[in-house]
Amino acid sequence: MTEQLESIWNTLRDEAEAAASTERLLVAYLQETILGQKSLEAAMSYTLATKLKDEILPSITLRDLFLEIFDTDEQLRETVRVDLKAVRDRDPAANGYLSPFLFFKGFSALTAYRFANHLWNDNRQSLALYLQSLISKVFAMDVHPAARIGSGILIDHGTGIVIGETAVVGDNVSILQDVTLGGTGKEQGDRHPKIGDGVLIAAGAKVLGNIKIGEGAKIGAGSVVLKPVPAHCTAVGVPAKNIGACKESVPALGMNQEIDAGELGEIQLDYQV
Repeated sequence: MTEQLESIWNTLRDEAEAAASTERLLVAYLQETILGQKSLEAAMSYTLATKLKDEILPSITLRDLFLEIFDTDEQLRETVRVDLKAVRDRDPAANGYLSPFLFFKGFSALTAYRFANHLWNDNRQSLALYLQSLISKVFAMDVHPAARIGSGILIDHGTGIVIGETAVVGDNVSILQDVTLGGTGKEQGDRHPKIGDGVLIAAGAKVLGNIKIGEGAKIGAGSVVLKPVPAHCTAVGVPAKNIGACKESVPALGMNQEIDAGELGEIQLDYQV
């Protein structure tokens, strides 16, 4: 793990101490979740466990489960840090690591999915699916534990996101609220989208079927994508159409959801009767 990723825990603690010094009503909460914990893994396990607990899996059981997974999965420890850094770098509302770590449900749900995915791959599918149901109930996101999601992922807001069982999401992808990566019906087998690295999927977009969204593509807000999108292209509309090259090489990093006015005009003309 790089020195920069290792330093995230120290920076998070510094931000928590600063917050505790300015808001006395949160001192106990910050002590329990961060300042009283020994590591980012311990803090993450405790925080998620308290959010996801129910009568079947109390918080102490979930915390111990998450710590056990962290202990056996070095790649997961790095991935969680890369995800947290992605939120800080791309979301202007973050203002550091503390807010996304404690309060952004997109990051919380993504991390919880990663635990469920570990369980799924460890042949503990029933527990993985139970954890998925808790994530859906608490965070209003439904991500199948068998889906494969890379690192450096920003899930902004998170509400209403659905990612299907055979979906694949590359690295450094940004996904906004109410996005679906789903199937097109009752087909079996490999039936969900494959999202390349650096893709931006804007709010409300639906990408359906076993189709490929190429590296560095942009999917416009509210679009319904039923056909493959080439790398570094922009797709907009219902159904979505390729309107040409994306102006950014990695749109997920820039988070620019706007579509050029000239391009939008062309799309509107395309739909005239």
